Amino acid sequence: METKNNIGAELAIRLNEVFLNGKWIANTNFKAQIDDLNWSQATQKIGNLNSIAALTFHVNYYLAGLIKSFETGKLEISDKFSFDLPPIQSEAEWQLLKDEFLTNAQLFANCVQKMQNDLFIQDFIDKKYGTYLRNIEAVIEHSYYHLGQVSLLKKMILV
Repeated sequence: METKNNIGAELAIRLNEVFLNGKWIANTNFKAQIDDLNWSQATQKIGNLNSIAALTFHVNYYLAGLIKSFETGKLEISDKFSFDLPPIQSEAEWQLLKDEFLTNAQLFANCVQKMQNDLFIQDFIDKKYGTYLRNIEAVIEHSYYHLGQVSLLKKMILV
């Protein structure tokens, strides 16, 4: 399939928008939402909702796992562990999570950008997971879903 468009580059733009520097869809991004929060705010629970730190860990869990799968060809992450955030008890621990998340977000976008167009129609690891394209689009959609939650939680916390 010959195409003039670089699918990876287009997807990388969308990934950067949701994670690092965009304002097109949600008028914000993850970095903008978590950058100015301290660890107390990030770990604050509201009712039975996940904290901002837990949501950041959750999205980062998938980014890190998918980056590793790109390198190894094996998918070694499981949904049941995606919210297993160790307690954050200091500003340094929150900063470490933020830094890891932002680094993985950029690394993930870079990996996607470098992919050849024909890879996107291939099965991702196993046929049961669908194609690379489907999975990368799912990361974008999943991240916007949680970005919305983070945005609302931040508004509730900073009232």
